[in-house]
Amino acid sequence: MNRRSFIQAGAFASLVATTPFLIAAHAQLTGATGQKRHQIVIQMSDNDPAKWNLALNNARNLQEDVGAANVDIEIVAYGPGIGMLKLESPVGARIADAMKANIKVMACENTMRGQKLGKDDMLNGISYVPAGVTEIMKKQGEGWAYLRP
Repeated sequence: MNRRSFIQAGAFASLVATTPFLIAAHAQLTGATGQKRHQIVIQMSDNDPAKWNLALNNARNLQEDVGAANVDIEIVAYGPGIGMLKLESPVGARIADAMKANIKVMACENTMRGQKLGKDDMLNGISYVPAGVTEIMKKQGEGWAYLRP
């Protein structure tokens, strides 16, 4: 086998070896319908039911527009925004509905410690991140779109 044939065979072998990984990566970036998979992180740092309702409306409208199977949505609450994730939250029922629709709702544990809140003070079903700002930064670094209503 001459040098050129050897290089071509190596390139072909590399292509064959990486094809399953490329297919898997494509599947992660596309939704159930083969459309582009969208990802958005929504910052909620306001203790205001109107702003929370706006964010929840944005999330629902986004799912309706691009298809719920084609979008990952994560709402990250920190600072004063954590108040709307407490058990007595005026938007608690809407948040529960959003989570049933596969919208992730994350509470900042730094804020919770600062406000002396435990998980037993919070709405059922929410998730937790060590630091809300860091979570948003990481998501943006991974290519997620960012929204602050």
